[in-house]
Amino acid sequence: MPIDLTHLSLAQAGTLLRTGELTSLALTDAYLERISRLDPLLNCFITITAEQARTTARARDDELRAGIDRGPLHGLPLALKDLYQTAGVRTTGGTRFLADWVPEQDAAIVQRLLAAGMVLLGKLNMHEWALGITNENPHYGDVANPWDVRRVAGGSSGGSAAALAAAMCPASLGSDTGGSIRLPAALCGVVGLKPTFGRVSVRGVLPLSWNLDHAGPMARTVADVALLFDAIAGHDAADPWSARQPFTATSPTLGDGVAGLRLAVATDDHFRDAEPPIMAAFDEAVQVLRALGATIVEVALHDAGVARAANALMITTDAAALHHERLRDAPERFGADVLTRMQGGAATSGPAYAAARCTQQRWRHQLDTLFEQVDLLLTPTMPVVAPMRDGASMVTIAPRMTHFTAPFNLAGVPALSLPMGLVAGLPVALQIVGPAWSEALVLRVGAAYEQASRWRAMEPPHLA
Repeated sequence: MPIDLTHLSLAQAGTLLRTGELTSLALTDAYLERISRLDPLLNCFITITAEQARTTARARDDELRAGIDRGPLHGLPLALKDLYQTAGVRTTGGTRFLADWVPEQDAAIVQRLLAAGMVLLGKLNMHEWALGITNENPHYGDVANPWDVRRVAGGSSGGSAAALAAAMCPASLGSDTGGSIRLPAALCGVVGLKPTFGRVSVRGVLPLSWNLDHAGPMARTVADVALLFDAIAGHDAADPWSARQPFTATSPTLGDGVAGLRLAVATDDHFRDAEPPIMAAFDEAVQVLRALGATIVEVALHDAGVARAANALMITTDAAALHHERLRDAPERFGADVLTRMQGGAATSGPAYAAARCTQQRWRHQLDTLFEQVDLLLTPTMPVVAPMRDGASMVTIAPRMTHFTAPFNLAGVPALSLPMGLVAGLPVALQIVGPAWSEALVLRVGAAYEQASRWRAMEPPHLA
């Protein structure tokens, strides 16, 4: 049987490139063909860089023939959420304000990936300014969920998740301020990692909230997410938000398993507040990890709802500060939902914002105390399956959809989302949360679950 190039993992494709059984150009062309065929249905891309991609792929092939190997990502394609600055390629942020903006420099972690030999396929659709969780975009069109095109793909990194699920790219970068990597990953059945705040540089990434923005990797498997993460993580001296924290590659320990680990499950109402079939899938996932040798510990973890609300308040207030002049001079150029949320942020009082910052510190302390007793925390990623695109407004459903994700943005701790099943034919996901700087452990547990479950690399059945 011929190999379906667009369904290879990054590691599989890299091996074939190095043995000469595959070229970067052939791999790139396979993805470009699939994009041309499926993107009219799903609307994942804002900009497709076909000729640039082919030129880069030829150069990466020439390097391999000359004995130059840039590492495990050499010659492999990726696509970027359209808030990562790309030199010579427009970066819209999903908004009319930047429809024709072409940056002169790449974002810091884009520089790292290109230096590692990756090939840029294009820029992916997103919720405007990353301020939303449906990826319904009035300026560039809605992203459709590959599992059911009538439903939202999630946001704000919806183009990234949908493109991965539809095998239009093997890897992507998203951003996460209240769940914007993990939510679309969950709804589209792929894997997404929100690293520790400050672990990955945000220099050259269009901001939403100075205090809550995280840049992170998305892919179809935990191992591919780890490969991408290892290439982008680490201190950036030119980024004021980047932490001076030692980093060790996560890929080498992915196979170490979960035996002897203490994994917490929160029993309070907040973390059990999901649709019953989702909680059933979650309970089954917990039992898989127990069977692999983990000790499951039930814990009481209060104030997550207060943390979620504080995170929402800080996002909109920071966004209103960032876009103060645009809100004043051209409010009509924003999409209606984004304008509503930013205007709400502009009306936030100083005491309310101060109280949210106090909540942030108290919540961090509560998690720090928890992680003195256990290694990691398990939750569902989302309490619902993908909503219909013509359903409730984003402003109305945002609190529900970010129920399990936003508290961990407020704390700045790492969190991974990966598939844990199907409910009514739609993906649902497991979230694995750890203490600061524990990405290696979070990914290791995710890899163990992925290998033991029947949900790894699941695909929308109707996309050929």
